[in-house]
Amino acid sequence: MAEVKGLLSRARLVTLTGPGGVGKSRLALRLAEDLRRAFPDGVWLVKLAELDDDSLVARAVASSLQLRDRTARAPEDVLVDHLADKQLLLVLDNCEHLRDACGYLVATLLEAAPKLHVLATSREPLMIGGEHIWQVPPMSVPTDNTLVQGTAREYEALKLFEDRASAVNPEFTLGPDNEQTVARLCGRLDGLPLAIELAAVLIRALSVEQILVRLKDRYRLLTEGKRAGLSRHQTLRAAVEWSFDLCTQQEQVLWSRLSVFPGEFDIEAAQQVCADDGLSPDEVFMGVVGLVEKSILIREQHHVGSRYRFLSTIRDFGHEQLGTNGALAALRRKHRDYYLNLVEQADANWFGPHQLQWFSRLQLDQASLWAALEYCLTEPGEARAGLRMAGALWFYWVACSSPQEGREWLDRALTLDLQPSQERTKALWTNGYLAIRQGDTGAALSMLNECSRLARALDDRAALAHAAQLSGHAELVSNNLTQAVPLLEQALSQERALGRPSTHLATALFRLALARCLTGDADRGLTLCQECEKLCRAHGEQWSRSWMLWILAVIRWTQGDLQHMTDHLRECLRIERSLSDPLNIALCVEALAWVEARNGNGERAAELLAASHKLWRPLGEYLLGFHHYLDWHDQCEAHARRAVGDKTFEASYQRGADHTVDEIVVRALNEKTAAVSGSQAESAAGIHTLLTPREREVAQLVAQGLSNKEIAAHLAIKRRTAESHIEHILTKLGFTSRGRIAALFWEQQRG
Repeated sequence: MAEVKGLLSRARLVTLTGPGGVGKSRLALRLAEDLRRAFPDGVWLVKLAELDDDSLVARAVASSLQLRDRTARAPEDVLVDHLADKQLLLVLDNCEHLRDACGYLVATLLEAAPKLHVLATSREPLMIGGEHIWQVPPMSVPTDNTLVQGTAREYEALKLFEDRASAVNPEFTLGPDNEQTVARLCGRLDGLPLAIELAAVLIRALSVEQILVRLKDRYRLLTEGKRAGLSRHQTLRAAVEWSFDLCTQQEQVLWSRLSVFPGEFDIEAAQQVCADDGLSPDEVFMGVVGLVEKSILIREQHHVGSRYRFLSTIRDFGHEQLGTNGALAALRRKHRDYYLNLVEQADANWFGPHQLQWFSRLQLDQASLWAALEYCLTEPGEARAGLRMAGALWFYWVACSSPQEGREWLDRALTLDLQPSQERTKALWTNGYLAIRQGDTGAALSMLNECSRLARALDDRAALAHAAQLSGHAELVSNNLTQAVPLLEQALSQERALGRPSTHLATALFRLALARCLTGDADRGLTLCQECEKLCRAHGEQWSRSWMLWILAVIRWTQGDLQHMTDHLRECLRIERSLSDPLNIALCVEALAWVEARNGNGERAAELLAASHKLWRPLGEYLLGFHHYLDWHDQCEAHARRAVGDKTFEASYQRGADHTVDEIVVRALNEKTAAVSGSQAESAAGIHTLLTPREREVAQLVAQGLSNKEIAAHLAIKRRTAESHIEHILTKLGFTSRGRIAALFWEQQRG
C-alpha cells in the first residue's frame, strides 16, 4: 500500500498488474478509499469488466463521473472539458481486454487535465508514455516449515483464509492444531486471494487437511464463489481461462509448452525446449515477453540475468492444455535432453574458474534437474540416460547438495540399469564418494570394489583411478592407514597417467598429503599440498583448493604451528562461504575450536564446538568417525573445560548452539561488526544494481552478522518482514545462504 501511494504521489498513471485472482481490484479499492482526502474532486471508480466494446470505454468513464451531456459531442470531448481543471483520481478497473481503448483514452485525458491521476488495474500494462507499472504480488505465506507458532496471523494469506473460513463456519479459528496445514494450503495456492477465498468456503464441508489432499485437481475443487461477483471470479478455472483467452494463439501454445518446466527457467531453455517447426526461437522469445506483459509469467532478475516462472496455479492450467497426447511426451523428452546436456557441460567445466557460476546455475535449475532425472527413471528405455545424468552431477552431489539426496537418485538409477557400461562405473564411484561423506564407508567400499571390477573389464582407466583414490580415502577415514597409503599412492600415479588436469588429480594430491602427514611424513604432505595449490591456482579452481587448505591446516596442527593453521582455516572458510560445501565448513569451525582451546580461550572454544556439533547434525557421522579428528576434539573439550570450568563452558556452549550457520561462519572469521556507511554499501556494484535501497540496507546488516531478530530490531520492522527481505535478496542474487550475501558484500567493499 505505502509503495503504491508513493508511486501515485510521483506519477500520474500507475497500473497495477498481475495474474487473475492476485488481488489487483482489491488493492485498487483499498487505495481508492485511503486516498479520498488527497483529491479535492474525489476518487472515481470505473468498472470495465463487463464491457466488450472499445467504443464504450469513454461512455463508461463519463457515466461513472455522472456526466449527463445532451449534445452530440463525442464522450471523449465531454471528458476532456470536464476534467481539464479537476484534481481527482480515476480508478479504471479491469482494463486488459480493452487495453488499446483504455490506453488511448488515458493518454488523451492526462494530456488535457494536468491535475488528473489515474490508477488502472490490468493483467497487462497499458503501454503508454508516463505509465508506472506495479506488479501486485501474491499474499505473503511462510516458506516451507518456517511458520513460528503464534505468528500465523502475520501472514496475509493465512489471515484471509481465517476470515473467509470463519464467515462460513464460525467455529473455525487459526491455532496450533491447524496453522501449519493452513500455511501449506495457502502456499499450494500461491498466495492468490481468489483461490484462498474459494478454498475457505469449503470449510463448511471439509477439514483443512481434506482440502489440501484434494488440491491435485484444484480447478475442479475450487468452483464455488460469490454469486454476486464477476462470472470469471466465481471459479478459479474461469479466472485463468479469462487470461488464456486474452493471449494470442502463439502465446497460448507457448503457455502450454512452458508448463513442462516445474520451476524457473531462462530464455535459452525456453527456446531449446519449446521451439519447433511451428514455433521459431524468435517467436518463443516474443511469446515469453508477451506472457510477462500479460502477467502469466513472472520475471525475476538474478545475477545471471532474467529468469521466468509460473505460479503453480497458472502452470497447471497450461499443463492441462497439453493433454495426454504425444505433445507432452515429446516436450518432456526435449526438456530432459536440454538438462542432460547442461549437466554434462557443467561436469566438463567444473575444474576451472567458473565453479561458482555453475553451482548457482544448477541451484536455480534444481527443480528441472530433478524432473529430468525422474523422466529418465520412470520412462521405459531411459534408465541408461538416468545413470549418465546422475553420474554427471557427481560434483553437485558432493560439493553443493545433500549426499543423501544424491544417493537416493543414484541407487534408483543403478537398480534400473545393471548392464556393464562406463555410465555405470561413474555412477558407482559417485555413489561411493557420497557414502564416504556420510561416514558409511562399508557401503562405499562395496560400491568402489564393484566399480573397480567393472572398470577393468571395460578398460575404463578414469574410473579405475577414481575408484582407487576413493577406496584409499575410505580406508583413511576408517583409520586404516596401512591400507590407505598404498591405495592413494597408486591412485595419484593413475590420475597423473590420465594426462589432464582435473579435480580428481587435485583431490588425489591432498588426500595423499593427509595420509602421509598422519604416518609422520609431514614434509611430503606439505610438498603434495604445494603441488595441489599450484595446480588449482593455474586453473582458477576453488573447491579443491579449499579442501587442500583444510589438509594444510591439519598438517600445521600436527606441527604445532597454530598461526599458519588459523590462516589456512580462515582462507578456506572465505572460499566455502561462496561455494557452501557444508562438510568443509563444519571441519574448519571444529578445527578453529581446537586452536582456541590450545590458546587457553575456553569460552570461545566452547562456542565453536557447539557450532561444529550443530553443523554436523545433518551431515552424518560426527567428524566422519575419523579417530584422529575425534581424539583432537576430545582434547579440545577437556582443555576448554579446564580453562573456564564446567558452568562457564556450558553457558558458552549454549551461546554457540543458538547461532545460525551464517552467523557461525562470520564469527569464526572474526569479521568486524561495526556499521558501514550507506554510501559505502552502495559502492557494492552487484548489490547496488539488483537490490532496492531497503534490501541493500538489510544485506549490509546480514554481512555484519546480525540475526533476523536483530535486523528487525535495528530497522524497527517485524521479524517476518526482515525474513521476507532476506528471501528476496537471496532470490535476486541467486544465492542459497546468507553467507553468500555477506561474502559478496565484503568482497565488493574491498573492491
